[in-house]
Amino acid sequence: MATTSDEMSTKLSWRRFQDGDHAWDDLTEKIFVQDTSHKCPTYVHKTPPCQGSCPSGEDIRGWLAIVRQQELPPEGMDWKEYAFRRSTDANPFPSMMGRVCPAPCQDGCNRNELEDFVGINSVEQYIGDNAIEQGYTFEVGPDTGKKIAIIGGGPAGLAAAYQLRRMGHACTIFEANPELGGMFRYGIPGYRVPREELDAEIDRIIDMGVETRLGARVGTDISVADLDKDYDAVLWALGCQSGRGLPVPGWEGVPNCVSGVAFLKAFNEGRMKVTADKVVCIGGGDTSIDVVSVARRLGHIEHTKPPERPESVIHDGYVAHDTALTAAAQGAEVTLTSLFKRTEMMAAEHEVHDALTEGVTILDGVMPLEVIKDAAGRATALKICDCTMDGMTPIPTEGTERILEADLIVSAIGQGGDLTGLEEFDNGRGLINADKFYQVPDRAGHFVAGDIIRPHLLTTAIGQAWVAAQSIDEYVMQQPHARRPKVDVHHFDLLKKMEEAHLAPEQFDVKERGDMRGTSDGNWAIHNYEDRSGAEVIPHDELFLGHFAFHTRNKRKEDVPTAEEVLGHFHERLIGLSEEDTIDEAKRCMSCGMCFECDNCVIFCPQDAVYRVKKGENTTGRYVATDYAKCIGCHICSDVCPTGYIKMGLGE
Repeated sequence: MATTSDEMSTKLSWRRFQDGDHAWDDLTEKIFVQDTSHKCPTYVHKTPPCQGSCPSGEDIRGWLAIVRQQELPPEGMDWKEYAFRRSTDANPFPSMMGRVCPAPCQDGCNRNELEDFVGINSVEQYIGDNAIEQGYTFEVGPDTGKKIAIIGGGPAGLAAAYQLRRMGHACTIFEANPELGGMFRYGIPGYRVPREELDAEIDRIIDMGVETRLGARVGTDISVADLDKDYDAVLWALGCQSGRGLPVPGWEGVPNCVSGVAFLKAFNEGRMKVTADKVVCIGGGDTSIDVVSVARRLGHIEHTKPPERPESVIHDGYVAHDTALTAAAQGAEVTLTSLFKRTEMMAAEHEVHDALTEGVTILDGVMPLEVIKDAAGRATALKICDCTMDGMTPIPTEGTERILEADLIVSAIGQGGDLTGLEEFDNGRGLINADKFYQVPDRAGHFVAGDIIRPHLLTTAIGQAWVAAQSIDEYVMQQPHARRPKVDVHHFDLLKKMEEAHLAPEQFDVKERGDMRGTSDGNWAIHNYEDRSGAEVIPHDELFLGHFAFHTRNKRKEDVPTAEEVLGHFHERLIGLSEEDTIDEAKRCMSCGMCFECDNCVIFCPQDAVYRVKKGENTTGRYVATDYAKCIGCHICSDVCPTGYIKMGLGE
């Protein structure tokens, strides 16, 4: 009988064993007859794919376990603060990243094999917003006497300052712009990154004792030689705030042809308050979506004087629109073109959907050919044609050429660095080279992080800043660089957790116990536990998916205006989850690679060999153990472990 759609929405169909005649006869021998492999269960910690695919390297499973109330905080600390502390070990911007990160962690989530991914971003936003509301602050490490110069006050520079202050190093941020935040502030509109929350997360870092020098450009205002003289190390976190122009005839030198980066900066600084009648943006990534969404919100005015044209404001940083202009604004006709088909565009799928809802026209699978200009040298149109892609190279389709009228053409096809005065660091592509420790090759004491290595995600820059900060610490403290793990993220540390719970193993005395064999009776070792988290990410086929019931994702509400409502609509887009929904969403996490205390192994063990660790002696990661005198190696505990935490080993 066919399964109805209603049944599919309420229960899962995953089965480890199929029904059939005499199925129990085969299972009986497996369960009750001693296994000939001599294998017994051992407890193996692995990294879940959410963490493995998080460029910031957050311990996502860890703070989800705290939010779901499974991992308990230390005495005297609220779970919300504990979740904040765990989350910000890697990333000091939970409120911001919960809103704007494209969430590769959710793409990697093993729960996608069931009904839907865990809403990691929504839980992170709750953690961050609550932390701001509660006024949580960061702690500073003991002073080391070392001074670090950080060039750039964007996500990478601020994250590095946070990590370095936790280590006790003094930090000074040199920022060419009048405010900190980098692409958080100047590259993303306020309806996606609310400025009040952004300022709160930046201020929390600065309040750790970070010195700032705003409006100071290294390479012109300050020399590299001065930095080398005054600081023990330098971190280059310049970012990439120079947009790339279109590589087509007619682009160069045309006033109303601008980059997406410059367009958004003019808007985010509050200078550009209206745009043009017909706006064409070339891109397909997140920046292009922000450009067209902003253009639809700004609209245009019917009759503009040359100084009021948007390109005049974009090109001249000291010219700004009069606020009164917005009163006369009318809707703008906005078109986004992309080389790739809509399903293959770089932008997040929901961002593309929102742009369409707001009235943006998207032409996918097309390529720009030429900028058409009038006698005065202004762009009047963009010539395009259909194309197919050969890897990253567009192949034009003959006979499909056509003209898009345009009053403003925006190129959002990539970004580059501005290394004026810093040519000695330029690798020939307007970027800075880095080794695996994020050191600048052949330049002792100089390190690098963020987009200036290779433009990518905000979360990538933050993750690089964490590694760079560790490398800087090792350099200034004259220690060798520690070998980086294969899975280079923040991992759950069982020993640290046991120390926190006052359950740390006793000190092992070699003289007193040197002739002892075995550890099962000693309290100076963590028994039958193996940590492979630094080497392995656990896939879905190592889990017992049949344990998990259908559980609908708790989705955040979004304030996305229609095409008729979009003009002047600058309300925050994402509406955060309630506390109740946040906890419920965290409970959807399958805790891949780590015990979450379901008791399956205890209940299903036919020999009563698996048992709960005594109350008062157990903690996260140390909830069950095995009496190997009773175990016959039947592997039932491993079969029914939902998280893949129990493996059959020991006997080989």
